[in-house]
Amino acid sequence: MPARRSRRTAGALTAAGLFAALTLAGAEAPAAPAHGIAMHGAPKYGPDFEHLDYVNPDAPKGGALRRAATGTFDNLNPFIIKGVVAHGRHLVFESLLKRTWDEPFSLYGLIAETVDVPDDRSSVTFTLRPEARFHDGSPITVDDVIFSWETLKEQGRPNHRLYYNKVRAIERPDARTVRFLFDTETPDRELPLILGLMPIVSKAYYSHVTFEETTLTPPLGSGPYRIESVDAGRGIVYRRDSDYWGRHLPINRGLNNFDRISYDYYRDDEVMMEAFRAGEYDLRQERSATRWATGYDFPAAEDGRVKLELLPHGRPSGMFAMVFNTRRPMFADRAVRYALSLAFDFDWINRNLLQGAYVRTNSIFDNSELGSRGLPEGGELALLEPHRASLPPELFDTAYHAPVVEGGLRKNLAAARRLLAEAGWSIEDGALQRTSDGLPMAFEVLLVNPGNEKIALNFTRSLERLGVEAKVRTVDTAQYQYRRNVYDFDMIIYRWGMSLSPGNEQAFYWGVEAAGQEGTRNYPGIEDPVVDDLIAQMTEARERSDFVDVVRAMDRVLLWGHYMIPLYHLNDDRFAYWDKFGRPAFTPVYGAVLDAWWEEPGRAEALDR
Repeated sequence: MPARRSRRTAGALTAAGLFAALTLAGAEAPAAPAHGIAMHGAPKYGPDFEHLDYVNPDAPKGGALRRAATGTFDNLNPFIIKGVVAHGRHLVFESLLKRTWDEPFSLYGLIAETVDVPDDRSSVTFTLRPEARFHDGSPITVDDVIFSWETLKEQGRPNHRLYYNKVRAIERPDARTVRFLFDTETPDRELPLILGLMPIVSKAYYSHVTFEETTLTPPLGSGPYRIESVDAGRGIVYRRDSDYWGRHLPINRGLNNFDRISYDYYRDDEVMMEAFRAGEYDLRQERSATRWATGYDFPAAEDGRVKLELLPHGRPSGMFAMVFNTRRPMFADRAVRYALSLAFDFDWINRNLLQGAYVRTNSIFDNSELGSRGLPEGGELALLEPHRASLPPELFDTAYHAPVVEGGLRKNLAAARRLLAEAGWSIEDGALQRTSDGLPMAFEVLLVNPGNEKIALNFTRSLERLGVEAKVRTVDTAQYQYRRNVYDFDMIIYRWGMSLSPGNEQAFYWGVEAAGQEGTRNYPGIEDPVVDDLIAQMTEARERSDFVDVVRAMDRVLLWGHYMIPLYHLNDDRFAYWDKFGRPAFTPVYGAVLDAWWEEPGRAEALDR
């Protein structure tokens, strides 16, 4: 059965009440305080570590990193769904614990000095560092932690509300310690880590500032950078805080090296690329294979002033896909979605539009051990077997590949016509419609990135041969975000990023409850109790091998639901940058960490831009 989510409003308990609550619930007492916590097994770094392996602990401080983005922004409050938030929010706000990028999912003390969890993870206890401060010099207290939890679970983004409402009770054993208690009937072993990543905001600051409103006034944070200036919708500048309270912590050593980080906004990616050529900003991560192959033939790239680097990584591919909104009646039938998917001609697109550089995505977790492969077997099969009656039979006897029929687009479309006919769709006056009620197969592909237009247009041209009336529409950032948040679209192109330790966020992406809430990332509108059940088991798994089986099973169920058309991915990161940077020799499994780069003294001045 799907995990039951506690919705009780948790009040503060007295110390005696806390002991009674723990006793009644059968919860275990907290373990000894620790410097960090891993989702599975032990953290990589011991309590006496001096710095992370993927940093240069002696990296020079100074210089600037100028970055760019497309679109616009109208909000500096990253905790609500209103507005378009400016890039760089991670520079200002902090959490109790901090994640590392060379492990699947481990956290180490940041605002919290230690973390305690019992073996069953029915609670988590954080002891705050006495030196932790907000930018106004005020200490970060237990009151701030409790206020952050209460505010985010009631007024925060849907994912915050989803996660933090699983807390059953909260207590403060002493002035520097806070404990969260969970529902022991439905154990969720990821919750201590999720609470560790909760952003901490100032209770005093929000006593006179409305939390749930957009703002262009720089909010109070505690991170290594402060917002220095804002040009509404056009740019934002962050300045490194030389008095940042956490600058000497081992978890931060070698990070946050630039004195100044800025983001300039451009109308679209082509304009942004021209600005890079002209030296208007320093670094771009190139996601276009065509541009990577043909767009860097300008003098600075040819003479070495601009460096092009291809850095491999080991993180999951995630899912970049054309997404069916199954809330629309025409997309409610899985067979229809599969038939339409056959009109996507990946081979032609990759060869003619993408320089043949991409790999077709066949799993949400491609490029990692978590991706489902072949036929289900062993522990994965055991997880799926109880649900056999409600799952497509192909899931058990056919290895999944992104929708394609051997023999090219012509055979694909012939197969699509047969499937559509079997599903009750027919051609009338040249247009595809549902025979039972005349519902036309007509829809819009909504885009925000003009770079996706050629791909979408190629798809819609193929659909025309099936009698489908599909149009492509590109809108501005604000309109797109609003329509996406309220699911006012037929089809979009979207990318879900994935980690090596997926967990509760999967309910936010694919869960039944998320399908009915605005502002989640369940854009397909998936409402499958099997998926919810597997997500619940994912957060209960104690061993990595069991966890892998559950993730692969969930992956397989989602893929065979044909809620989206998997597109493609790269197994490396591509960076173009003006040659003024130094970076660590070691790239962690999640890929390059720009927070660990630095500006080499004197090199920026030597560049002729």
